Amino acid sequence: MRIAVGAAIGAGAVALALLSLIPSGTGTSTGSGRRPTPSPSASQAHAQAHPASVTPSSTDIKRRTVAYGKHVHQRMDMWWHTSGAPRPAIVVIHGGWWSGGDKKTMTTISRNFARLGYTVANIDYRLSGEAAWPAQRTDTLSAISEMRKIAAHYNTDPGRYVIVGFSAGGQIAAAVATYENGLPGLRGVVGVSPVISPLTAFADGDAGGTNDQRKLRSTAIKLAGGCGPTECPGTWSSMEVAEHVSPKDAPMFTVHSKDEFVPPYQSELLKRALESVGVPMRIMVKPGTAHSAPLYREPGVAQAVYSWIAARVTADR
Repeated sequence: MRIAVGAAIGAGAVALALLSLIPSGTGTSTGSGRRPTPSPSASQAHAQAHPASVTPSSTDIKRRTVAYGKHVHQRMDMWWHTSGAPRPAIVVIHGGWWSGGDKKTMTTISRNFARLGYTVANIDYRLSGEAAWPAQRTDTLSAISEMRKIAAHYNTDPGRYVIVGFSAGGQIAAAVATYENGLPGLRGVVGVSPVISPLTAFADGDAGGTNDQRKLRSTAIKLAGGCGPTECPGTWSSMEVAEHVSPKDAPMFTVHSKDEFVPPYQSELLKRALESVGVPMRIMVKPGTAHSAPLYREPGVAQAVYSWIAARVTADR
């Protein structure tokens, strides 16, 4: 699916109108007056979703840093289990405005996924100050390729993996998933506050935007190599996830806070594009302004992610 870049620059305004069209089932309802159902623990949520998917464990986990390229940031931390059948994998992608952050910020989240029984590849990638787009997508594809290549050494099933990205990492995850018409072994993508549409972020970050929205606009320009949508339309088109959806793309699940600076309508644009080619997508919306990892720690979010992943790695393609 291709969308004219010039028209997409105005997506921020158009997407606001789409909010009124979001079906009530796509997010978490707020303000209903109903008492919330108590959230299960991580292990309970996983077991309830699919008790036979993987075996939770914390006693046989090992961790090793693996290079998938020559650059200092082309590294990933592999967490794996030494016993049991080959495990499905979760690829974790950190956020940081594309220009900062590293895999260390995802250590606790990676450990939790490993304790649920998964292999985890927690990756670093070249930052925007080191290489412009599409280096970040290229690095992630290379990391996944290496993970699948060495799967037998890490007791991993290369035919069952999910990508989980946070903020800028969510954009990278979704861009990887829509880069081709379905990646081998990819069962699903989770984005927590994903910047699905840098063009929308560019529009929202004009003089009327918040400090965070203006910062996101400037960092998206940096990601594009220092030029804006008018000067570099091809690069910005490449960064737009919704422009590249295909029928064999993996299903997606994204989570946003209702009033955060990466608003839910960014994901709604992708949802409409994916569903137009027959690919399901779920959007969960929580009240408040929490973004990325703080949003992930909100009640019910991690449990919803665990359950969705468990269903995806056990589903038939």
